[in-house]
Amino acid sequence: MTAALAEAEARLADLATARKVITELAPAPGAPEPPETNSAYQAIVNAFNEHPDREFRARELHELLGMPTDEALINVTRARLARLLRQGFLTQPGRGRYQKRT
Repeated sequence: MTAALAEAEARLADLATARKVITELAPAPGAPEPPETNSAYQAIVNAFNEHPDREFRARELHELLGMPTDEALINVTRARLARLLRQGFLTQPGRGRYQKRT
């Protein structure tokens, strides 16, 4: 019985350590997104700020910013554009086209 109790306490200590590590590594709810994501958003916002009267498609943004133009990454950018649209930073003058809200 004593051995089982010692084993359970050791396991509990291991779980507490694992929880501490996970808490430190995992972002808290409402925390900002990882820096690489923020920098991608910042590059997109900067492109719209530099060209406020221009309409962009996701692929055109990738070409302008020198980002890879494979379809998977362009879909990620489309999701980012949709988020900026919902936040009110962009307007959508046509299907698949985005422009800075003035």
